[in-house]
Formats: sequence, structure tokens, C-alpha cells
Amino acid sequence: MSIEKMEFVTIVGLMKYLDRALANCADSGYFHIADAVKESAAEETFIRLDGENPYKSLLKRVISVETGNEFSFEKTDCDDIAAMSLEQIEEKVSELEKSFREITGKISECSEKITQRRQVMTMLKHLKGMKIDFQKLFECSHINVRFGRLPCESALKLSYYDDRTFIFIPYDEDGSYQWGFYFAPADSISEADNIFRTLYFEIITIPDFVHDTPEKEEEILGAEIAKLESELSGYEEERKKLIRENGRLLNSIFSFLKYRYDLFELRHNVAAYKDKFYMVGFVPKSQIGEFMKLFDTMEEVSVVVNKAGNSVVMQTPVKLKNNKFSKPFSMFVEMYGLPSYNGFNPTMLVAITYTLLFGIMFGDLGQGLVLSLLGWIVYKKSGNKLGAIMQRIGISSAFFGLLYGSVFGFEEALNPLYKKLGFEHKPFDVMENTMNVLIGAILIGVVIIFVSITINIIISFRHKDYVNAVFGNNGIAGFIVFGALLAGLGCMMTGVANLFTTPYVLCLIVLPLVVMFFREPLGCLVKGEKFHLEGGIGDFIASNFFEVFEFMLGYATNTLSFVRIGGFVFSHAGMMSVVMLLSETAAKGVSPIIIIIGNIFVMGMEGLIVGIQVLRLEFYEIFSRFYDGSGQPFEPVKINYDTNIE
Repeated sequence: MSIEKMEFVTIVGLMKYLDRALANCADSGYFHIADAVKESAAEETFIRLDGENPYKSLLKRVISVETGNEFSFEKTDCDDIAAMSLEQIEEKVSELEKSFREITGKISECSEKITQRRQVMTMLKHLKGMKIDFQKLFECSHINVRFGRLPCESALKLSYYDDRTFIFIPYDEDGSYQWGFYFAPADSISEADNIFRTLYFEIITIPDFVHDTPEKEEEILGAEIAKLESELSGYEEERKKLIRENGRLLNSIFSFLKYRYDLFELRHNVAAYKDKFYMVGFVPKSQIGEFMKLFDTMEEVSVVVNKAGNSVVMQTPVKLKNNKFSKPFSMFVEMYGLPSYNGFNPTMLVAITYTLLFGIMFGDLGQGLVLSLLGWIVYKKSGNKLGAIMQRIGISSAFFGLLYGSVFGFEEALNPLYKKLGFEHKPFDVMENTMNVLIGAILIGVVIIFVSITINIIISFRHKDYVNAVFGNNGIAGFIVFGALLAGLGCMMTGVANLFTTPYVLCLIVLPLVVMFFREPLGCLVKGEKFHLEGGIGDFIASNFFEVFEFMLGYATNTLSFVRIGGFVFSHAGMMSVVMLLSETAAKGVSPIIIIIGNIFVMGMEGLIVGIQVLRLEFYEIFSRFYDGSGQPFEPVKINYDTNIE
């Protein structure tokens, strides 16, 4: 798996052909535009094509046409609009704005009246039974009244204000609030308002159109709401008709303007000199021939192709090349960050290690097949890469489940199959091979760490980074130290031999550690450069000593980090044994339900945790050794027919 090779493209031509050149770039679907002004920074005569987009205001007006929720803008054919001038298009937009504004105004007014009357009806339910004539009450000139609700705990505090000139009359209670009203003389109402404000009294305004008693007003408002709803339905139908008649025209105008708006926005990356434009970008090498053909008929426009990756000013974008199996796992690589253009594409490594580790940690034949099926459904329905990943790791889980002899937690279900195949029992019993599982987990981690260090050595040599390749903790020196320590400890623990002799320790452990300690001066020596000691010899010794100590500590912790693989193998088996134990102690009718719910719970919870833990191993134990993730994604210019206008 590799990174798509890019070509650096320079396009130069007369200014009058700029729009057509930009259209070719956008329509091609594989031109990544770069900042031409930045590329030509040494040439002071070049200027950036800044300026207000002439299509912006009109496009915003089109998007703001009050069509309601029944209409959405989308790309459509706009040949008929292309034959019109901007003035003619603006006239059409003005007509549409007026038509939709009028009908939408009626809908809004009607909806507001309905909402207002419904709110009043809700309030009047608390006033039923009161002999109140609202019109007479509001006509009082010497007394002011406030309707609303008061928290029940605040109502207890009203006794503190018995000497004040107001009266509060509750008429309903819902457990949390007392609904009622207070009144006071006109010259004392301000004081009463301040008191009730401190008691968190919520004032409810009685609209002017309420005149009679609560019972009569409820009847009147019900009839008014029914009438208004009928009117609203008619207005909405009228707007739908308007959309049916003018929807295509609106979309055509939108598509025409959005296309030209996006093209004009690309001008910000174009440089100009007198009457000529200068544009640069990147095109995948495999598609450069097709791209060049787009400019065959444009004799006044020159297209020059150079090899990408040589510019010190401009970063070459990255497009990953992956096979069918590894392609979905590019999602994880992109989460961490793309590699640099001349870097290493780790997608295949991630695909293999992630699939393998997840299967080992979540081994169950039945659950694995279900996971794979769910992934297939998700990918088919939405095209989500996570669904494709679930397909692959589900198959891996099913394979290791077959090895462990586990099917939905039933550990003996596959015994007849094993006997037919000539086995006396299941190939691997997790609970009877505790030490083997843990040792196997560590060995897997050791292999992955060695592979990661090897990749770093190769990449570093390719980039001529000899300090990292030879003298670093993830270079040849680190490889030797790590390998020597593991070999010595392995032979000692198995009783094969004691490798920690004086020559062994001096040559394979001490000497590489000394090399790692002096990696910076040695790197300068290899490059033929002079080493500059900053901070004095004491600071150099202290900082490098602790760094080497950290390297050694890192080898131990990174290796032991893979013990979690074995831990989750036991965790999965243990959780399923608990589910099976609960099903055995339950009644016969309940037992299958417990098994089904238990499997769903384990698949959901542990599957998620295992997925996260494997991803952690990928990022912290593998990527940290050789991967920088500083690449810029390849993003070909295109017209986005969305309604987001900056």
C-alpha cells in the first residue's frame, strides 16, 4: 500500500479565460488548488485576485426565499438560466421573493394567532369557576390587577407582607404553583410588583381580545382556533402550489448562481500579472492525461506539469492508495493524521493488526458472525466505513471463536465438530491456558514493536535522518538493545542459557545505550556538521541520561501494555460464563431471554471497549514509533451545492 503520486500543475493564460480554466479544474474532480501567490512570493509583481464575489448577495437572497420546510435546494439543470443576464435573474428572484413573502406572511400571522389563543385557553383552564368579567376588571381606573402563578414555597412567605396594600387570591394549584392574581391600588402597584418579583411570581398577560368570563371565552377561542386552522391549511396548500409551480425555477437559479459563486471563490488562490493569471495545484499522476485533455481546445492557456514534492514552500497533498481489504481502515489513519507525501502509508499495517488483535480479544463464533452481519447492513445502508471495518473484525472474531470453541457463550457447542475433524477436544481452552494466553499476548506485542521499529528505520534512512535511523531508541541501536534484553530474559526464564555474560552485556546492551546517549553528536558527525553544545556539559549529561532511562522504561511499559490482549480474552470468557450461570439458575422460560440479553450486552459493551483498546494500541504503541501524521489531505476543488454562504 502506498501514497498516490502527484504532479505539480501550473496553469497560465489570459485573464479572460480564467473562469473557463477554473471551470475545467472544478469539473475534473481531481485538481487540488494551491495558493499561487504563496508559490510566487519571490515575484513581487504578482497580486492576489481579491474582491467581493458578485454572485454573493443575489445567491443569499435566493437561499432566503421563504419557502418553508416543504422545499430544499439541490443541484439541477440550469441551461435556461445561463442564457439570462444577471439583471433578468434578479428580476425573477424579486418576483419569487414577493410571492413567497406574501403567502408566508399570512401563514406566520395565522400560526401566531393560533398559538396565542391556545396559550390563553391553557391559562383559562385555571380560571374556570371564577365569576370574572375581564372587560369590567380591566376598565377599573383605581385598581390594577396581575394574573399569573406563584411557586408554592413562595406562597408561604406572603404572611410576611400582611401590612402591605395588596391582596393575593389563589384559585388553582397544581402541586408546584398556585395560580391566582393580586391587585392593589394604582398608586401602590409598583411596590406590589417588586414584592411578587422577589417571590418569583410569573405574570401571565391577558390579551386584549379576551373580554368575557373564562367559560365563555374558552368557547369563543375554540371556534376561532378552528377557523384559523382552516385558513392556515388553505395558506399552506397555496404555498405548496407555489412551490410546485416555481420549485424547479428556484433550483435552477440556485444551481446557476452557486456554480459561479464557488468558481469565483477559487480566485482567491489565483495570482495575476497584468492581463494574465497564474494558477497552481496538484493532480494525481494516474489522471494527469485526462486533466490535460480538458485544456486541449484552449490554445491561449498553457499547462505545465512538474514532479510534485520538490517545493520547499508548498506542501504536497496526500491521497492514500489502499486495496479493498484495507481501504476502510484509512478512517483510523485519517483520525490520527495523514502521512507526509514522502512518508509511509500505514493503512495495511493497521488493517492487519487491528483485525487480528480484535479477533483475539473478542473471540466468539456466533457473536463474530452477528457483528459482521451488522457491519454489512450498516455499510450497505449508509456507506459508513465503520460498517466495513465491523465486517472484517467480525470474521476475525468468528475465526478465533472457532479456535476457542465458543458460540454465543456456549463453550461445548462445537465439540461434535472437533471430534469429526479428529480432535479430542477444542483446539484452545482459554481458561485452562492462562499463562499461555498472557505469554502469547506479550509475544504478539514484541513482534509488533519490532515491526514498528523496522519500519521507522527504513523510513528514516529514506529521509536521510541518520540520527533517528541508527542512533535513536526506535532505530538500529534501540532494536539491538530491545532484542538483546528480550533474548536474554527469554533464555533465562526458560532455562536454556544465561546470555547475560560480560561481552554480551557490553556489546549488545551497554554500547548501544552509549550510542543512544551520544545520538546527537554522532548524528552531526555522520552529516559532517559541527555539533553545538547548548546549556553546558552538565545539562547535556543530565538530559540525555534521563532520556535514555525513559527509553528503557518505555521498552518495558510498551511491551507489558500488550498484556491487555490476554486480559480481554479472559474478560470476554468470564462475562459469558456469568451470563450462562445466570441462565442456568433461572426458570426454563426465562433462561433463553437471559442468554439473548446477555449476548447483546456483552457484544455492545465489551465490543466497544475492545475496539477502543485496540485503537489505543495502534496509536500509542505502533504509530508513536514511526508515524508523524503531518500530511495535508488531497482535496480536489468541486462545486458544493449547499446553502452555506460565508
